Amino acid sequence: MDARAAVEEVYRLESRRVLATLIRLLGDFDRAEEAMHEAFVSAVEQWARDGVPANPRAWLVSAGRFKAIDAARRRARFDRSLAALARELEHSAETDPKLEDAQTLEDDRLRLVFTCCHPALTPDAQVALTLREVCGLTTEEIARAFLTTAPTVAQRIVRAKAKIRDARIPYQVPERNELPERLDSVLRVIYLVFNEGYSASGGESLMRADLSAEAIRLGRLLVELLPEPEATGLLALMLLHESRREARLAPDGTLVLLGDQDRPRWNRALIAEGAALVERAITSRRFGPYTLQAAIAAVHAEAATADATDWRQIVALYDVLLRADESPIVALNRAVAVAMRDGPAAGLAIIEGLLESGALDRYHLAHSARADLCRRLGRVEEARASYVRALALVKQEPERRFLEKRLEEL
Repeated sequence: MDARAAVEEVYRLESRRVLATLIRLLGDFDRAEEAMHEAFVSAVEQWARDGVPANPRAWLVSAGRFKAIDAARRRARFDRSLAALARELEHSAETDPKLEDAQTLEDDRLRLVFTCCHPALTPDAQVALTLREVCGLTTEEIARAFLTTAPTVAQRIVRAKAKIRDARIPYQVPERNELPERLDSVLRVIYLVFNEGYSASGGESLMRADLSAEAIRLGRLLVELLPEPEATGLLALMLLHESRREARLAPDGTLVLLGDQDRPRWNRALIAEGAALVERAITSRRFGPYTLQAAIAAVHAEAATADATDWRQIVALYDVLLRADESPIVALNRAVAVAMRDGPAAGLAIIEGLLESGALDRYHLAHSARADLCRRLGRVEEARASYVRALALVKQEPERRFLEKRLEEL
């Protein structure tokens, strides 16, 4: 492998680790990113001359740090305020632990995740900054994924970095007593990224495989570095949902509901891994909503056919989940499960109560669920009205086509 190919390979595998460590060493996102890119440029030239070093990641971190020190020295000639920064960076280079310390480098990745997901940042900023700095997506890729513009994403990232700098948000893993609150922010960001990849909020595509893959990669990283039960439960949930990806669309691009999916197309390796993670999280007895959702997904995955689904167990799990997370969406999902266990009339009564409360009036899936139960009860006009309402709210084309097909069937 020539030097350029080696650099490209190391960039693909190690650049986010290198960046995480440089952010710690330099104390600034933008300086770290500039230093990392300069280090990779130097590597192309020096590795061609001297060969690839034994520890490419440590070489790049060291090169990046000294590039940053040189840049600070040059700028200090024109800006006196940067002279202190240059001295500080030089001092840290002399006193920091060896860069070959693998545990320190791995800890840097966890520090970066917690910094990007700090609760002082807005949820949109947390997602954008995490995808940019931890996953390495470009602003254009993030914008496409979340149906916004690149300048909007760039502005969110700039504001987030400024907030971290101005509020002196520490670049560290929280103390044990702070971990539950802070971990929840990290898990929420990963969950949002996965959901957008698994069921896009709008547009022509039902799914964004690249975003789902990034969320699962983040989930694996978090479990590797911080094996808390809810992190394990979230990873299990994502793997179990991901196992059904190939069966969720018909050849013509129409959405296929869970009960109608071709189960032999489900990924059994992902199901086995997800089920094992669920069991590990459940046995800890310190689990929460993500683990409970994963347990529900595991019950679906274990059923050889839709008719073999253990709806009694699913309703029981939803009962526990609803006590842990009293959201109307959880209540809606429980109502659908009740309809499968006790009949459509029982589920419909719950859904109509939720709609009357106003909590789900703008949520298209609530109206489509009501429509489906009315259809099963032979209440055709009510079903038609609910499908029309759902169509007025839906933003995703595959779901729109599915609802139009159901409406035509009436």
